[in-house]
Amino acid sequence: MYFIEALKLRHKLFFLFILTTLGLIAIGITGALNINGMKKHIDSVYFGSLIPVAELNDILQTYHGSLVTGVYMAKSAGKSKSEINSQIESSLAKIEKLWKNYETHFKRDEEIAYIDYVSLEIKSTNNYFVKIVKASNDGKDLRLLSIDSLEKRISRIHSVLKKLINYEVDVAKFERKNFLSRYHSTIIEVGIMLVIVILAVLFISLYVFKSIQKDHTRLEIATKKLKIANKKLENVSYTDSLTTLHNRRYFNLVYERELKRAQRTHSYITFMMLDIDYFKQYNDTYGHLEGDYALKSVAKVLKDTLKRPSDYVFRLGGEEFGVLLTQTNVEDSTKLAENICDVVREREIKHEASKVHAFLTISIGVVCCIADDALLENILLTRADAMLYEAKENGRNRCEISTYITEATPQMVEENEEEVLTA
Repeated sequence: MYFIEALKLRHKLFFLFILTTLGLIAIGITGALNINGMKKHIDSVYFGSLIPVAELNDILQTYHGSLVTGVYMAKSAGKSKSEINSQIESSLAKIEKLWKNYETHFKRDEEIAYIDYVSLEIKSTNNYFVKIVKASNDGKDLRLLSIDSLEKRISRIHSVLKKLINYEVDVAKFERKNFLSRYHSTIIEVGIMLVIVILAVLFISLYVFKSIQKDHTRLEIATKKLKIANKKLENVSYTDSLTTLHNRRYFNLVYERELKRAQRTHSYITFMMLDIDYFKQYNDTYGHLEGDYALKSVAKVLKDTLKRPSDYVFRLGGEEFGVLLTQTNVEDSTKLAENICDVVREREIKHEASKVHAFLTISIGVVCCIADDALLENILLTRADAMLYEAKENGRNRCEISTYITEATPQMVEENEEEVLTA
């Protein structure tokens, strides 16, 4: 097999393709040699059982369908007598034809007695409908027909035919069992041949793949480096583990991007800074586990309230959260902030150490404006922080909103950079 080593990669792959193709052709030929024998057994099992069952089901459906319908129509005078008689006669002719076809199929000696019994039941039931036609021709009122008598006869013939159908199905199962037994022996013979072919193909393919592997050393090295890089990338998380909200790292990324986008389109941008009221006292009173539960509860309110793809919710640190909205005007931003306050309070998380309410509450500072080129990066953060401070000064459990963004001085920006932007 030294010639394989001398082949180029493309030629090796082509050789492997040809080898695999020849193996599959050999498998196909082997299977084709046995298909004719199996086909006879399949015909015996399938057509020998399906057609009788189908004929019996057609007879059953005819009784339940056109015959019963014809009698009901006769009783309710829904059709003329001639139409009803024609419908019943054609249905009886169909049943007799189907039954004759069924009787022509091969029957075992032990089946004949029951088939004769079924034949008598069919004749008896058919005679009942013939009498109805005769009574109709004699001018008798068909509305006086007994529905109970009709249902008893249909129920009886249904039971008789159903038993025969079940028998045919059982016979099919028995024939299938015999077929599978014969089929197994064939499969074993074919399987041995296939195993030999497959093992030969695998052996040669293994040798070819080893040769190809040598040609892919550089690719494997590059793949390993890529896997290491992907592993490092996976370890970089943009999600807060406690609340499952976006974390500060993701905030730093999204905030700059969305601000620039709003500046390009001169559209509304809103930033909210949220803080849980008296959270330190809450932790001191109930413990850190309950504190974590409170944080997750507030996070759930934010996620349930802000569902648009353009709504971003962050946990900035501790009990502080941030919300960044685009394409949201002042009125809608105010409603959202007020709704968040209300929903958090309505969760009725007890906070006995709070000085503003018996339940856990939050304060929100909101700044909303139309972004332009003059809007500095940190002004939104600084104004939102100022509004949060104002909400706390005004009694907490509330939101304060500002649209005036030019009050922020360089000194205010510098003082808030470390608190808001540092990771």
